[in-house]
Amino acid sequence: MTKLFRSLTLIAVLGATPALALEPLNQEAHINESLVAGKVGDTIRKTCPSISAKMFVVLQKLNELEGYARGKGYAEADVKAFLKDPAEKARIKALAQDYLTKAGAVAGDPESYCKVGRDEIAKGTLAGSLLRSWK
Repeated sequence: MTKLFRSLTLIAVLGATPALALEPLNQEAHINESLVAGKVGDTIRKTCPSISAKMFVVLQKLNELEGYARGKGYAEADVKAFLKDPAEKARIKALAQDYLTKAGAVAGDPESYCKVGRDEIAKGTLAGSLLRSWK
């Protein structure tokens, strides 16, 4: 009986290990890629006058990302702290700006952001799925 109890205890501990070994939120690829895509879309919609956000899609994607984080075992308080952290906000913003620059967006040229936005929509990227264009 003791051997069975030890085996069950070992299984329980090993089963709990992934929850204890969560990687830091700023290193979790899916979460970070989603946040960067969201920032890319937000920057495009704020810069390009002919592109707007699909707010219902944005809210849906946020809920999906929240569910993903919960499913991975991240605590809601940790996620909120991560999203409010000024250094993390700046890091995500810098990654998004780097992406936009590589895609052809030029500071001070709204049409370049419009072109990037239309390209994202046409490619069906996450950022593109958050946007709609009138051109």
